[in-house]
Amino acid sequence: MKREEELEKLNADGKIWDVIIVGGGATGLGCAVDAATRGYSVAMFEMYDFAKCTSSRSTKLVHGGVRYLQQGDVKLVKEALHERGIMKSNCPQLVKDQPFIISNYTHWHNFLYFCGLVFYDMLSLGYGYGRSRFINARSVMKRIPTSVSKGLKGGIVYHDGQFDDARMAMTLAQTCVDNGGTVINRMKVTGIDHDAEGKCCGVKVHDEIEGKDYDLKCRCVINAAGIFCDDVMKMDIEKHKKMIVPSQGVHIVLDKKFIGGSNDAIMVPKTSDGRVLFAVPWHDKVVVGTTDTPGVTPSEEPKPLEQEIEFILHTAGLYMDPAPTRADILSVFAGLRPLAAPKKEGKSSKELSRGHKIIVSKNNLVTITGGKWTSYRKMAEDTVDKAISIGLLEPRKCVTRNFHLHGYHKNPDLNDHMYVYGSDEMNIADLIKRNPEFGEKLSDRYDFTVAEVIWAVREEMAETLDDVLARRVRLLFLDAREAEKIAPKVAAIMAKEMCKDQNWIDAQVADFDKIADNYYLKN
Repeated sequence: MKREEELEKLNADGKIWDVIIVGGGATGLGCAVDAATRGYSVAMFEMYDFAKCTSSRSTKLVHGGVRYLQQGDVKLVKEALHERGIMKSNCPQLVKDQPFIISNYTHWHNFLYFCGLVFYDMLSLGYGYGRSRFINARSVMKRIPTSVSKGLKGGIVYHDGQFDDARMAMTLAQTCVDNGGTVINRMKVTGIDHDAEGKCCGVKVHDEIEGKDYDLKCRCVINAAGIFCDDVMKMDIEKHKKMIVPSQGVHIVLDKKFIGGSNDAIMVPKTSDGRVLFAVPWHDKVVVGTTDTPGVTPSEEPKPLEQEIEFILHTAGLYMDPAPTRADILSVFAGLRPLAAPKKEGKSSKELSRGHKIIVSKNNLVTITGGKWTSYRKMAEDTVDKAISIGLLEPRKCVTRNFHLHGYHKNPDLNDHMYVYGSDEMNIADLIKRNPEFGEKLSDRYDFTVAEVIWAVREEMAETLDDVLARRVRLLFLDAREAEKIAPKVAAIMAKEMCKDQNWIDAQVADFDKIADNYYLKN
């Protein structure tokens, strides 16, 4: 997947695309894969990098949503549980079974959560990952030795999925290209064209790297811009009424010792703010979150608030012994959820449904918003089906329910950090075989190699240091200080591959340092 090759596809004179998609997060990439695999001509544009915003900042879960079951949203949970199973079947190299343990300190909670999770299993209807069961206090301590033992009455084990969100986004981008679609990062849609009848018929796009402008025609424009959906809708109708209510979620990353080195995750079913809290093993670390802070301003690099960090530390400390402190945080990251505004005002963000909404403007701009990573495929199917139903596209059936994504690899070795590349791991290994120096590690503390940087630049459209260290090898999310430490080395590797000079290296390192400053706590 090479940017210059994707750009060349835009130069076809007089071409009318079937679908142009605005936004390269989970939703936009899902729509691109759905449309491309149906045989439509597709172009998808992302103004930053793929999954730069919300879609790289999740809790790393593929799940039905136990909390939504508590809220009585059975339909949403059932749909997500089915999609959870499909996601694992289509991309087993990235989606795996994750056992969770709910530690209970009353017998009533043992009974209550066991009943609820048995119902959760029943809703999966053949798409399940494993059956829920009760375990006694001794078993809880054996599986998660750092659990608070005082007053422990037992626990419930249940199963959901775990994945790497940014790597999944990259996999979707590659899948789209494999199937004839076009995806390009750092392409900002600056306007929507309308025909003589006022209907959407194309977009104006600016290449943020090359500086070139494009005016592209299409039959259907899909707005999948996430937290920036309102901005795109204003390009269509200037007096558009705001419909996105961003809510900020923050996660901290700790050493895996805080769950005793266990491969089990912890789920706290009800915190003081009414949300659930997860502590999830991820790339030999543990991700703990999330918060729910409404009323934030859309941003590609949202900043975690002190009260969010303290809330997570306090709540985690009720279930982890010893309790984590600020000094233990290796990385902290914030993401914004693009929640659809409720019809009735007054609802808190945690009460808003995570179900998706499709809106068609009077000018036929198709907007998809809301939803969650787990349901990305169904959201895409529904969106393209909507475009068909209103006559923008000729009818073609969705084929993604049983469709192997790029790099499909059924039984990955989860002890090898390269498992996230799926079958592409062999190609990276071949790079090292032909160039032994590419096997050098980027850091003394982690296994990431020079070859992965080369691969990111050559095959994954990585254009900046942030692209590589945040979303290709994920080190910024795992250990922000270490990412900052090796930034000059990685920038130099990229510069050699991209034929850039020292000024480019210095600028990249300076820009990355500013970003990394938000990912670790100052003393």
